Amino acid sequence: MVPELLSSNLCSLRGGEERFAFSCIWEIDHEANIVSTDYCKSIIRSRAAMTYEEAQLRIDDKTQNDSLAKSLRGLNDLAKKLKKKRLANGALVLASPEIRFQVDSETHDPIDVQAKQMRDTNSMVEEFMLLANISVAKRIVEEFPECAMLRRHPEPPQVNFDPLIKAGKHQGFEIDTSNGKALAKSLEAAVKDDNPYFNTMLKILATRCMMQAVYFTSGMVQEAEFYHYGLACPIYTHFTSPIRRYADVIVHRLLAVCVGADATFPDLLDKKRSHALCHNLNYRNRMAQYAGRASVALNTHLFFRNKVQDEEGYILFVRKNALQILIPKFGLEGTLYLSRKDEKSAVTFIYDAEEHTQRWNDVTFRSFDQVTVQLSLDRTNVQHEKLVFKLVKPEKKSNR
Repeated sequence: MVPELLSSNLCSLRGGEERFAFSCIWEIDHEANIVSTDYCKSIIRSRAAMTYEEAQLRIDDKTQNDSLAKSLRGLNDLAKKLKKKRLANGALVLASPEIRFQVDSETHDPIDVQAKQMRDTNSMVEEFMLLANISVAKRIVEEFPECAMLRRHPEPPQVNFDPLIKAGKHQGFEIDTSNGKALAKSLEAAVKDDNPYFNTMLKILATRCMMQAVYFTSGMVQEAEFYHYGLACPIYTHFTSPIRRYADVIVHRLLAVCVGADATFPDLLDKKRSHALCHNLNYRNRMAQYAGRASVALNTHLFFRNKVQDEEGYILFVRKNALQILIPKFGLEGTLYLSRKDEKSAVTFIYDAEEHTQRWNDVTFRSFDQVTVQLSLDRTNVQHEKLVFKLVKPEKKSNR
Protein backbone atom coordinates (compact mmCIF):
# COMPACT_ATOMS: atom_id res chain seq x y z
CA MET A 1 0.00 0.00 0.00
CA VAL A 2 1.04 3.60 -0.56
CA PRO A 3 1.34 5.84 2.55
CA GLU A 4 -1.85 6.23 4.59
CA LEU A 5 -2.28 9.90 3.68
CA LEU A 6 -2.69 8.81 0.06
CA SER A 7 -4.39 5.43 0.47
CA SER A 8 -7.06 6.41 2.99
CA ASN A 9 -7.46 10.09 2.15
CA LEU A 10 -6.24 11.78 -1.02
CA CYS A 11 -6.66 8.74 -3.28
CA SER A 12 -9.88 7.44 -1.73
CA LEU A 13 -13.45 8.59 -2.20
CA ARG A 14 -14.66 10.30 0.96
CA GLY A 15 -18.17 11.47 1.70
CA GLY A 16 -18.85 15.08 0.67
CA GLU A 17 -15.31 15.71 -0.63
CA GLU A 18 -14.13 16.14 -4.21
CA ARG A 19 -11.57 13.66 -5.44
CA PHE A 20 -9.79 13.21 -8.77
CA ALA A 21 -10.65 9.89 -10.40
CA PHE A 22 -10.34 7.86 -13.57
CA SER A 23 -13.84 6.67 -14.43
CA CYS A 24 -15.25 3.83 -16.46
CA ILE A 25 -18.84 4.86 -17.22
CA TRP A 26 -21.49 2.53 -18.61
CA GLU A 27 -24.97 3.00 -19.92
CA ILE A 28 -26.78 -0.13 -18.70
CA ASP A 29 -30.35 -1.22 -19.32
CA HIS A 30 -32.62 -2.86 -16.74
CA GLU A 31 -31.42 -6.34 -17.72
CA ALA A 32 -27.79 -5.39 -17.07
CA ASN A 33 -26.88 -5.26 -20.76
CA ILE A 34 -24.10 -2.78 -21.58
CA VAL A 35 -25.45 -0.21 -24.05
CA SER A 36 -22.29 1.92 -24.21
CA THR A 37 -19.00 2.44 -22.37
CA ASP A 38 -16.91 5.56 -21.89
CA TYR A 39 -13.67 6.37 -20.07
CA CYS A 40 -12.56 9.72 -18.75
CA LYS A 41 -10.60 11.57 -16.11
CA SER A 42 -13.16 12.87 -13.64
CA ILE A 43 -13.90 14.60 -10.35
CA ILE A 44 -16.17 12.69 -7.96
CA ARG A 45 -17.95 14.14 -4.96
CA SER A 46 -19.22 11.08 -3.13
CA ARG A 47 -22.56 11.58 -1.39
CA ALA A 48 -21.69 9.16 1.41
CA ALA A 49 -18.90 6.87 2.60
CA MET A 50 -20.22 3.61 4.06
CA THR A 51 -18.89 0.29 5.21
CA TYR A 52 -20.25 -2.85 3.54
CA GLU A 53 -22.39 -3.46 6.61
CA GLU A 54 -23.82 0.08 6.63
CA ALA A 55 -24.70 -0.14 2.94
CA GLN A 56 -26.32 -3.54 3.48
CA LEU A 57 -28.47 -2.12 6.28
CA ARG A 58 -29.64 0.67 3.95
CA ILE A 59 -30.60 -1.87 1.31
CA ASP A 60 -32.41 -4.20 3.71
CA ASP A 61 -34.31 -1.51 5.62
CA LYS A 62 -37.45 -1.08 3.50
CA THR A 63 -38.48 1.97 5.53
CA GLN A 64 -35.59 3.91 3.98
CA ASN A 65 -36.65 5.26 0.60
CA ASP A 66 -34.38 8.25 0.12
CA SER A 67 -32.48 8.58 -3.15
CA LEU A 68 -29.33 7.01 -1.67
CA ALA A 69 -31.12 3.87 -0.47
CA LYS A 70 -32.95 3.55 -3.81
CA SER A 71 -29.67 3.94 -5.71
CA LEU A 72 -28.03 1.23 -3.62
CA ARG A 73 -30.94 -1.13 -4.28
CA GLY A 74 -30.74 -0.38 -7.99
CA LEU A 75 -27.01 -1.10 -8.07
CA ASN A 76 -27.51 -4.28 -6.07
CA ASP A 77 -30.19 -5.47 -8.48
CA LEU A 78 -27.95 -4.85 -11.50
CA ALA A 79 -25.01 -6.56 -9.76
CA LYS A 80 -27.09 -9.69 -9.18
CA LYS A 81 -28.03 -9.79 -12.87
CA LEU A 82 -24.40 -9.28 -13.91
CA LYS A 83 -23.33 -12.11 -11.60
CA LYS A 84 -26.04 -14.40 -12.96
CA LYS A 85 -24.73 -13.84 -16.48
CA ARG A 86 -21.13 -14.52 -15.41
CA LEU A 87 -22.14 -17.77 -13.74
CA ALA A 88 -24.14 -18.81 -16.78
CA ASN A 89 -20.95 -18.39 -18.83
CA GLY A 90 -19.09 -20.73 -16.48
CA ALA A 91 -17.49 -18.35 -13.97
CA LEU A 92 -16.44 -20.07 -10.76
CA VAL A 93 -17.51 -18.98 -7.29
CA LEU A 94 -14.64 -20.21 -5.15
CA ALA A 95 -13.80 -19.68 -1.49
CA SER A 96 -10.86 -19.42 0.87
CA PRO A 97 -10.74 -19.21 4.67
CA GLU A 98 -10.22 -15.59 5.68
CA ILE A 99 -9.55 -14.42 9.23
CA ARG A 100 -10.40 -11.07 10.75
CA PHE A 101 -8.72 -10.04 14.01
CA GLN A 102 -10.10 -7.51 16.45
CA VAL A 103 -7.06 -5.69 17.78
CA ASP A 104 -6.65 -3.92 21.12
CA SER A 105 -6.26 -0.17 20.46
CA GLU A 106 -3.45 0.21 23.03
CA THR A 107 -1.46 -3.05 23.00
CA HIS A 108 -2.28 -3.94 19.35
CA ASP A 109 -2.69 -7.55 20.49
CA PRO A 110 -5.47 -9.60 18.85
CA ILE A 111 -8.34 -9.95 21.34
CA ASP A 112 -10.87 -11.70 19.11
CA VAL A 113 -10.78 -13.65 15.84
CA GLN A 114 -13.54 -14.67 13.48
CA ALA A 115 -14.13 -15.71 9.89
CA LYS A 116 -14.77 -12.87 7.43
CA GLN A 117 -18.46 -12.29 6.70
CA MET A 118 -19.61 -11.79 3.11
CA ARG A 119 -22.70 -9.73 2.31
CA ASP A 120 -24.61 -8.80 -0.85
CA THR A 121 -22.80 -5.45 -0.82
CA ASN A 122 -19.42 -7.22 -1.06
CA SER A 123 -20.68 -8.98 -4.18
CA MET A 124 -22.19 -5.74 -5.51
CA VAL A 125 -18.86 -3.91 -5.40
CA GLU A 126 -17.05 -6.96 -6.79
CA GLU A 127 -19.33 -7.20 -9.84
CA PHE A 128 -18.76 -3.61 -10.91
CA MET A 129 -15.02 -3.89 -10.28
CA LEU A 130 -14.90 -6.99 -12.49
CA LEU A 131 -16.92 -5.24 -15.18
CA ALA A 132 -14.59 -2.23 -15.09
CA ASN A 133 -11.51 -4.45 -15.34
CA ILE A 134 -12.95 -6.37 -18.30
CA SER A 135 -14.06 -3.18 -20.08
CA VAL A 136 -10.66 -1.52 -19.65
CA ALA A 137 -8.84 -4.66 -20.80
CA LYS A 138 -10.79 -4.62 -24.07
CA ARG A 139 -10.05 -0.94 -24.61
CA ILE A 140 -6.29 -1.02 -24.04
CA VAL A 141 -5.85 -4.08 -26.26
CA GLU A 142 -7.73 -2.33 -29.06
CA GLU A 143 -5.26 0.57 -28.86
CA PHE A 144 -2.11 -1.36 -27.90
CA PRO A 145 -2.40 -4.96 -29.17
CA GLU A 146 1.31 -5.64 -28.55
CA CYS A 147 1.98 -4.01 -25.16
CA ALA A 148 -1.21 -4.04 -23.08
CA MET A 149 -0.74 -5.33 -19.54
CA LEU A 150 -3.36 -8.02 -18.88
CA ARG A 151 -4.05 -10.77 -16.38
CA ARG A 152 -4.80 -14.37 -17.27
CA HIS A 153 -5.75 -17.47 -15.33
CA PRO A 154 -4.62 -20.69 -17.06
CA GLU A 155 -6.86 -23.74 -17.04
CA PRO A 156 -5.52 -26.32 -14.55
CA PRO A 157 -4.39 -29.72 -15.84
CA GLN A 158 -6.94 -32.44 -15.05
CA VAL A 159 -4.56 -34.17 -12.63
CA ASN A 160 -4.84 -31.14 -10.34
CA PHE A 161 -8.49 -31.98 -9.72
CA ASP A 162 -7.89 -35.53 -8.44
CA PRO A 163 -8.17 -34.61 -4.71
CA LEU A 164 -11.38 -32.65 -5.40
CA ILE A 165 -12.98 -35.42 -7.45
CA LYS A 166 -12.18 -38.10 -4.87
CA ALA A 167 -13.27 -35.91 -1.95
CA GLY A 168 -16.59 -35.27 -3.68
CA LYS A 169 -16.99 -38.97 -4.46
CA HIS A 170 -16.51 -39.89 -0.78
CA GLN A 171 -19.42 -37.57 0.03
CA GLY A 172 -21.68 -38.89 -2.74
CA PHE A 173 -21.13 -36.13 -5.31
CA GLU A 174 -19.74 -36.36 -8.84
CA ILE A 175 -17.53 -33.38 -9.64
CA ASP A 176 -17.27 -32.79 -13.39
CA THR A 177 -14.00 -31.00 -14.22
CA SER A 178 -14.14 -31.36 -18.01
CA ASN A 179 -14.49 -27.58 -18.36
CA GLY A 180 -15.08 -24.52 -16.19
CA LYS A 181 -18.82 -24.42 -16.75
CA ALA A 182 -19.24 -28.08 -15.79
CA LEU A 183 -17.08 -27.56 -12.70
CA ALA A 184 -19.10 -24.53 -11.62
CA LYS A 185 -22.36 -26.46 -12.04
CA SER A 186 -21.02 -29.42 -10.07
CA LEU A 187 -19.82 -27.25 -7.21
CA GLU A 188 -23.11 -25.39 -6.90
CA ALA A 189 -25.05 -28.68 -6.87
CA ALA A 190 -22.93 -30.22 -4.10
CA VAL A 191 -24.96 -29.19 -1.05
CA LYS A 192 -25.68 -31.01 2.21
CA ASP A 193 -28.69 -30.03 4.27
CA ASP A 194 -27.10 -31.34 7.47
CA ASN A 195 -23.87 -29.39 6.93
CA PRO A 196 -24.32 -25.85 5.55
CA TYR A 197 -20.54 -25.36 5.57
CA PHE A 198 -19.91 -28.34 3.26
CA ASN A 199 -20.27 -26.41 0.00
CA THR A 200 -17.84 -23.74 1.22
CA MET A 201 -15.27 -26.41 2.09
CA LEU A 202 -15.67 -28.00 -1.33
CA LYS A 203 -15.03 -24.62 -2.96
CA ILE A 204 -11.96 -24.07 -0.76
CA LEU A 205 -10.62 -27.41 -1.95
CA ALA A 206 -11.41 -26.44 -5.57
CA THR A 207 -9.45 -23.21 -5.07
CA ARG A 208 -6.37 -25.25 -4.11
CA CYS A 209 -6.58 -27.10 -7.44
CA MET A 210 -6.27 -23.89 -9.45
CA MET A 211 -3.27 -22.42 -11.24
CA GLN A 212 -1.93 -19.03 -10.20
CA ALA A 213 -3.35 -16.04 -12.10
CA VAL A 214 -0.53 -13.97 -13.62
CA TYR A 215 0.13 -10.63 -15.31
CA PHE A 216 1.39 -10.76 -18.90
CA THR A 217 1.98 -8.56 -21.93
CA SER A 218 -0.49 -9.02 -24.77
CA GLY A 219 2.20 -9.19 -27.47
CA MET A 220 4.06 -12.06 -25.77
CA VAL A 221 1.34 -14.76 -25.90
CA GLN A 222 -1.30 -15.94 -28.33
CA GLU A 223 -4.77 -14.38 -28.00
CA ALA A 224 -6.27 -17.76 -27.06
CA GLU A 225 -4.09 -17.68 -23.93
CA PHE A 226 -5.63 -14.39 -22.72
CA TYR A 227 -8.50 -16.40 -21.25
CA HIS A 228 -9.26 -16.10 -17.52
CA TYR A 229 -10.45 -19.56 -16.41
CA GLY A 230 -11.87 -18.54 -13.01
CA LEU A 231 -13.89 -15.62 -14.37
CA ALA A 232 -14.77 -17.38 -17.66
CA CYS A 233 -13.95 -14.28 -19.68
CA PRO A 234 -11.72 -13.97 -22.77
CA ILE A 235 -9.81 -10.92 -21.52
CA TYR A 236 -9.10 -9.31 -18.16
CA THR A 237 -6.80 -6.82 -16.44
CA HIS A 238 -6.44 -4.91 -13.16
CA PHE A 239 -7.59 -1.30 -13.24
CA THR A 240 -9.58 -0.66 -10.06
CA SER A 241 -6.89 -0.55 -7.34
CA PRO A 242 -3.95 1.68 -8.34
CA ILE A 243 -3.24 2.57 -4.69
CA ARG A 244 -2.25 -1.01 -3.89
CA ARG A 245 -1.16 -2.64 -7.18
CA TYR A 246 1.48 -1.30 -9.54
CA ALA A 247 -0.08 -3.20 -12.46
CA ASP A 248 -3.13 -0.94 -12.18
CA VAL A 249 -0.88 2.13 -12.44
CA ILE A 250 0.51 0.86 -15.76
CA VAL A 251 -3.03 0.11 -16.99
CA HIS A 252 -4.11 3.64 -15.99
CA ARG A 253 -1.23 5.07 -18.06
CA LEU A 254 -2.22 2.98 -21.08
CA LEU A 255 -5.88 3.93 -20.78
CA ALA A 256 -5.00 7.60 -20.33
CA VAL A 257 -3.20 7.48 -23.69
CA CYS A 258 -6.22 5.73 -25.25
CA VAL A 259 -8.59 8.54 -24.24
CA GLY A 260 -6.16 11.36 -25.05
CA ALA A 261 -5.63 12.33 -21.40
CA ASP A 262 -1.88 11.71 -21.46
CA ALA A 263 1.07 11.21 -23.81
CA THR A 264 2.83 7.91 -24.28
CA PHE A 265 6.55 7.27 -23.71
CA PRO A 266 8.99 4.63 -25.09
CA ASP A 267 9.12 2.30 -22.06
CA LEU A 268 5.34 2.04 -21.96
CA LEU A 269 5.27 0.68 -25.52
CA ASP A 270 8.29 -1.63 -25.16
CA LYS A 271 6.74 -5.08 -24.90
CA LYS A 272 10.00 -6.71 -23.77
CA ARG A 273 10.36 -4.27 -20.88
CA SER A 274 6.69 -4.74 -20.08
CA HIS A 275 7.20 -8.52 -20.16
CA ALA A 276 10.07 -8.24 -17.66
CA LEU A 277 7.95 -5.97 -15.48
CA CYS A 278 5.14 -8.56 -15.49
CA HIS A 279 7.57 -11.21 -14.27
CA ASN A 280 8.58 -8.96 -11.39
CA LEU A 281 4.96 -8.12 -10.57
CA ASN A 282 4.07 -11.83 -10.44
CA TYR A 283 7.02 -12.50 -8.15
CA ARG A 284 6.14 -9.58 -5.86
CA ASN A 285 2.53 -10.71 -5.78
CA ARG A 286 3.61 -14.13 -4.50
CA MET A 287 5.83 -12.51 -1.89
CA ALA A 288 2.91 -10.32 -0.74
CA GLN A 289 0.76 -13.45 -0.36
CA TYR A 290 3.47 -15.07 1.78
CA ALA A 291 3.73 -11.93 3.89
CA GLY A 292 -0.04 -11.88 4.36
CA ARG A 293 -0.05 -15.50 5.52
CA ALA A 294 2.83 -14.79 7.89
CA SER A 295 0.91 -11.86 9.35
CA VAL A 296 -2.13 -14.09 9.95
CA ALA A 297 0.11 -16.73 11.55
CA LEU A 298 1.70 -14.16 13.87
CA ASN A 299 -1.64 -12.79 15.07
CA THR A 300 -3.02 -16.31 15.43
CA HIS A 301 -0.10 -17.24 17.67
CA LEU A 302 -0.60 -14.12 19.78
CA PHE A 303 -4.29 -14.88 20.14
CA PHE A 304 -3.77 -18.50 21.27
CA ARG A 305 -1.01 -17.76 23.78
CA ASN A 306 -1.92 -19.25 27.16
CA LYS A 307 -5.02 -20.83 25.63
CA VAL A 308 -5.83 -24.53 25.31
CA GLN A 309 -9.25 -25.21 23.86
CA ASP A 310 -11.21 -27.80 21.91
CA GLU A 311 -12.89 -26.78 18.66
CA GLU A 312 -15.00 -28.47 16.04
CA GLY A 313 -13.31 -28.75 12.68
CA TYR A 314 -13.38 -30.50 9.30
CA ILE A 315 -10.73 -32.35 7.33
CA LEU A 316 -9.84 -30.42 4.17
CA PHE A 317 -7.00 -32.61 2.90
CA VAL A 318 -5.69 -36.05 3.76
CA ARG A 319 -1.92 -36.21 3.43
CA LYS A 320 0.62 -39.01 3.84
CA ASN A 321 1.39 -38.14 7.46
CA ALA A 322 -1.14 -35.46 8.35
CA LEU A 323 -4.65 -34.09 8.12
CA GLN A 324 -5.26 -30.51 7.04
CA ILE A 325 -7.94 -29.18 9.38
CA LEU A 326 -10.28 -26.22 8.91
CA ILE A 327 -11.88 -24.57 11.96
CA PRO A 328 -15.03 -22.79 10.64
CA LYS A 329 -15.51 -20.73 13.80
CA PHE A 330 -12.28 -18.86 13.15
CA GLY A 331 -11.78 -19.47 9.43
CA LEU A 332 -8.51 -20.99 10.61
CA GLU A 333 -6.58 -23.75 8.88
CA GLY A 334 -3.81 -25.89 10.33
CA THR A 335 -2.01 -29.23 10.12
CA LEU A 336 -2.72 -32.16 12.43
CA TYR A 337 0.26 -34.52 12.26
CA LEU A 338 -0.67 -38.17 12.66
CA SER A 339 2.72 -39.38 13.86
CA ARG A 340 5.97 -37.77 14.98
CA LYS A 341 9.48 -39.12 14.80
CA ASP A 342 10.15 -38.28 18.44
CA GLU A 343 7.18 -40.33 19.71
CA LYS A 344 8.17 -43.68 21.19
CA SER A 345 4.86 -45.39 20.50
CA ALA A 346 3.02 -43.63 17.70
CA VAL A 347 -0.47 -44.77 16.74
CA THR A 348 -0.40 -46.60 13.42
CA PHE A 349 -2.27 -44.87 10.59
CA ILE A 350 -2.57 -46.49 7.18
CA TYR A 351 -2.52 -44.06 4.24
CA ASP A 352 -4.33 -44.90 1.00
CA ALA A 353 -2.77 -42.70 -1.69
CA GLU A 354 -5.33 -43.77 -4.29
CA GLU A 355 -8.39 -42.90 -2.21
CA HIS A 356 -6.79 -40.05 -0.22
CA THR A 357 -7.74 -41.58 3.13
CA GLN A 358 -6.11 -42.39 6.46
CA ARG A 359 -7.30 -45.41 8.46
CA TRP A 360 -6.87 -46.02 12.16
CA ASN A 361 -8.39 -49.25 13.52
CA ASP A 362 -12.04 -49.11 12.35
CA VAL A 363 -12.07 -45.35 11.73
CA THR A 364 -11.35 -43.94 8.26
CA PHE A 365 -10.53 -40.27 7.81
CA ARG A 366 -11.69 -38.64 4.58
CA SER A 367 -11.93 -35.09 3.31
CA PHE A 368 -14.82 -33.15 4.90
CA ASP A 369 -15.16 -35.55 7.85
CA GLN A 370 -15.87 -33.77 11.13
CA VAL A 371 -13.35 -33.96 13.97
CA THR A 372 -12.75 -32.33 17.33
CA VAL A 373 -9.25 -30.94 17.82
CA GLN A 374 -7.42 -29.32 20.69
CA LEU A 375 -5.69 -26.05 19.83
CA SER A 376 -2.64 -24.90 21.76
CA LEU A 377 0.53 -22.93 21.13
CA ASP A 378 3.86 -24.74 21.35
CA ARG A 379 6.33 -22.19 22.81
CA THR A 380 9.23 -24.53 23.47
CA ASN A 381 11.18 -22.73 20.76
CA VAL A 382 10.57 -18.97 21.09
CA GLN A 383 11.87 -18.29 17.57
CA HIS A 384 9.61 -20.91 16.02
CA GLU A 385 6.37 -20.91 17.96
CA LYS A 386 3.69 -22.99 16.29
CA LEU A 387 0.01 -23.66 16.69
CA VAL A 388 -0.49 -27.33 17.51
CA PHE A 389 -3.56 -29.36 16.49
CA LYS A 390 -4.26 -32.53 18.49
CA LEU A 391 -6.96 -35.03 17.65
CA VAL A 392 -9.57 -35.26 20.39
CA LYS A 393 -12.48 -37.04 18.77
CA PRO A 394 -12.89 -38.54 15.30
CA GLU A 395 -16.41 -38.46 13.95
CA LYS A 396 -17.12 -41.99 12.79
CA LYS A 397 -19.72 -42.14 10.03
CA SER A 398 -22.20 -45.01 10.36
CA ASN A 399 -23.17 -44.98 6.66
CA ARG A 400 -19.73 -45.95 5.44
